[in-house]
Amino acid sequence: MNRSLSSTIRLALLSAAAALSLGAQAAEKVTLQLKWVPQAQFAGYYVAQAKGYYKDAGLDVTIKPGGTDVSPVQVLAGKSADVIVNWMPDALAAREAGVPLVNIAQVFDKSGLMLTCKKASGVSAPKDLKGKTLGVWYGGNEYPFLSWMGKLNLKPGKDITILKQGFNVDPLLQNQAACISTMIYNEYWQVVDAGVKESDLVTFFYQDQGVASLEDGLYVLAPNLRDKAFVAKMAKFLKASFKGWNDAVKNPEEAAKIVVANDTSGSASLAVQKRQMENVAKLISNANTPKIGYLDPAAYERTIKVLMAGGSDPIIKKDPGKAAMTHLVWEQAAK
Repeated sequence: MNRSLSSTIRLALLSAAAALSLGAQAAEKVTLQLKWVPQAQFAGYYVAQAKGYYKDAGLDVTIKPGGTDVSPVQVLAGKSADVIVNWMPDALAAREAGVPLVNIAQVFDKSGLMLTCKKASGVSAPKDLKGKTLGVWYGGNEYPFLSWMGKLNLKPGKDITILKQGFNVDPLLQNQAACISTMIYNEYWQVVDAGVKESDLVTFFYQDQGVASLEDGLYVLAPNLRDKAFVAKMAKFLKASFKGWNDAVKNPEEAAKIVVANDTSGSASLAVQKRQMENVAKLISNANTPKIGYLDPAAYERTIKVLMAGGSDPIIKKDPGKAAMTHLVWEQAAK
């Protein structure tokens, strides 16, 4: 073997070793637990997966759908996920109960939660809610509603009747409740699709009632943030996820197609998911800017104040201060 050929083989071996090294990095695993079933509410993550952004970042990401029997907090606490999508009220309540959740990014910076009522029920303003039956989601989704009722000084069981709402809009369609909980990107349109005219509805956005709390954010367990490797991995995850979200906001139809492809139940339709993505995009003010995913400290503090303002029965009793949030991961992702 001549010297030139030997050098060529050596270079080839070094290249192969380098490729194997990169391959090992690509096996860095991340498990994301969603808050609900596959839908455009989570489009950014599915887009990042489908377009190879996670793979390009050296990550092997598993996206676990949620469902009626899935608690993201319990999944995270049980170490079956690295990171979860959750609403801040549920996250802070869980933290106060002993699960040390920390927000590492806030994708939705506006609230999409609303109360939707039929005009025929006699509700035209919040003061009209007294004496009415109201549909409310539980499982951690009830906290914003309870905070609002606390602000209105309406006590459940005395001033209002709560109907524990399933994840459909039947209570309003069947006149079992005067108002139900809806999201602007989902259930509101299910009511309209069922044949109720928008002109026959009254809506109250939590954002407009002074009780808006932060919704879809990303949470991890506090002890994991002491590990620099975990922080670096989450920073890669955020960077790739934000790229997915930027694409989803720019191209709702493409995002909808990707979401539908990920719905193994076959119930998601392209038209509905495209409409959902268009409405979700309105909640991500910072999409396609360097600020995407940045948790605004003022919005964080506002959410805490809303949750502590429940009079004798607040959602959380103690201000967690800065312990329930960090910009550490987001700042690494922004580099």
